[in-house]
Amino acid sequence: MLTREQALEAVGSVTAQYSADTVSVRDVVVKDRQVSMTVLTASEDIRPSLETALRAALARAGAETVHCRFRALESGAGAAAAPQGQAGGKGQPAAAKGPVQGHGAGIDSPLLAAGSGTQFIAVASGKGGVGKSTVTVNLAVALARKGKRVGIIDADIYGFSVPDMMGIETRPEIVNERVIPIERYGVKVMSMGFFVEDNSPIVWRGPMLGKMLRNFFAEIEWGELDYLLLDLPPGTGDVALDVHQIIPQSKEIIVTTPHATAAFVAARAGAMAIKTEHEIIGVVENMSYYKCSKCGEPEYIFGRGGGARLAESLHAELLAQIPLGQPDNHISEPDFSPSVYKADSETGALYLDIAEQVIQKCGR
Repeated sequence: MLTREQALEAVGSVTAQYSADTVSVRDVVVKDRQVSMTVLTASEDIRPSLETALRAALARAGAETVHCRFRALESGAGAAAAPQGQAGGKGQPAAAKGPVQGHGAGIDSPLLAAGSGTQFIAVASGKGGVGKSTVTVNLAVALARKGKRVGIIDADIYGFSVPDMMGIETRPEIVNERVIPIERYGVKVMSMGFFVEDNSPIVWRGPMLGKMLRNFFAEIEWGELDYLLLDLPPGTGDVALDVHQIIPQSKEIIVTTPHATAAFVAARAGAMAIKTEHEIIGVVENMSYYKCSKCGEPEYIFGRGGGARLAESLHAELLAQIPLGQPDNHISEPDFSPSVYKADSETGALYLDIAEQVIQKCGR
């Protein structure tokens, strides 16, 4: 089977013959033996020979079909055109050629266009392991159960987990040069996990993360959405900064556990939202307690009060306290997923309540 690494090597063997100001290739997607990519060229005259060379190189590597999307390469743009691991001019990774430029206004996406009715909600946390992705997935499903059109961008590029949490085993298809997100539980999903083989690690520097995030807007056929949730990586790093730049109108939900340290660290993510003028919808305290299976009384394994203190410090509302526990799902069920709670479960009802609060706060 043709791997993405083999495809990139084949493409790089062709683009190495051109300067970065003449040719650049980005958005290389490999599915089985089908390859698609965006080819940026400074001159239309070289496109026929370039396409022929790319097709030949990829055919030798094992590709059965090759689809090239040609676009004009603006002067000086070649250095930032291709994410690391994709083929830029002279075969160099874009990370070595300078930082990503631009912001959301320059991204060709209906979701980011003026007058778009999509509400963006970034789900953030200060540290990993607090259940941020679990909250993102279940809030998205709850909003869909409320009749809303919902999407998720798994923006945790290094630690992508949304496809696995939702029980997604298929990969996106390409239709009319656009990537179609996978739909599950009425939620459209896009994740870096769809584009790596065998759970391979992503070894990228910061600027490439922003480039991939931009691709999740520019190259994906989202359709019309009421809500688009972004599952951010923990902390206040590159992706969080890019979200603030690309989507200045985004609102945020901060996730923490009741532990004092988790809440203390989460306060930094909240402070970043405030500093960049992103409205904080509220705080979700995850793993708040464990209900004893024998006596039914709550046991506060990770302490108490962290979520309330965080909400108070951020002048935000504590939306919910989610108990610790796995969904009562069985692998034999046709709609099985490891992490999505049933609507009629106790925790599922809590997420429906959070969804209702979000709808009220966003006014749509």
